[in-house]
Amino acid sequence: MGKAFPIPSGGSIARISFSVWLRPKINDLINQEKFDILHLHEPMAGALTMNMLAITSDKSVKTVGTFHTFGGTKLYRIGAKRIAQRYFKNLDGRIAVSIPAYEFINKYLPANYEIIPNGIDTDLFHNAKPFDDLLDGKTNLLFVGRLEKRKGLKYLLSAYSKIKWDWPELRLLVVGPGNLDIDSIRIISERNLQDLIFTGSVSDHDKARYYKSSHIYCSPATGKESFGIVLLEAMASGLPIVASAIEGYSNVITNMHDGLLFEPKNEDSLIKFIEKLLMDNKLQKKLSYNALNTSKHYKWSIIADKVMKYYLKVLNN
Repeated sequence: MGKAFPIPSGGSIARISFSVWLRPKINDLINQEKFDILHLHEPMAGALTMNMLAITSDKSVKTVGTFHTFGGTKLYRIGAKRIAQRYFKNLDGRIAVSIPAYEFINKYLPANYEIIPNGIDTDLFHNAKPFDDLLDGKTNLLFVGRLEKRKGLKYLLSAYSKIKWDWPELRLLVVGPGNLDIDSIRIISERNLQDLIFTGSVSDHDKARYYKSSHIYCSPATGKESFGIVLLEAMASGLPIVASAIEGYSNVITNMHDGLLFEPKNEDSLIKFIEKLLMDNKLQKKLSYNALNTSKHYKWSIIADKVMKYYLKVLNN
């Protein structure tokens, strides 16, 4: 319904609808389909979802909104919450994907929220087959994510350039779409990084294979993450993890239990923990085992059951 436009938000790009003229079409759809529940993700983001909330205020359909953002759009801080509140009050149920996501949205739009995390297809990542050409004796360090500044790739590239001197058989795989920032380009060029592979955007199937082809997963994000789906994917793949100790990640990983958390934007801290794993196979196995067990709590069958129970709760109120 309508066209989405890319808008910078929280160090990333959100695709938002400004199609305010769609209200008659939305109204016809709701009348025709007679939904029991409308579930809107980031319901305050754009004209499509806000139009739905405006229309459903006088209809029998119940609305549920899931909030993912942590420290994202600045609009809430500059008074847009007054506009959002008119639509927000029409929600019958509210979900936040994590405690950080809840704390952020509750600051601007206070209400009762259900905490239901994101889910993943654990079987896809657990049962994936590795790429044979990457199992050549080298140790594969993996990064998965969009090549955005907030993902912190430049810190990993810099750390890798130094670790590589002592671990010449180390290789870095970078999986995800986007363009490198100027700092990352400079690091690669000035330090003449070797054994560095950029895959670009890949299918979910191939992404799972890259996880299974790797030995250590690293996510050096600098902040504004409400959750950590890539962490769960790595966990389900049985990978030991080194991740920045930002709020969204600390909500998923228990340090020294199912992953290692380093100080964000601290290259020395990152190097220390990567080398700690490289030198300690016993620690690798411990983290991998515990990570696999942690990932089971985020299977879609479990998460979907929680969402369904919440739907029933909303319908019965």
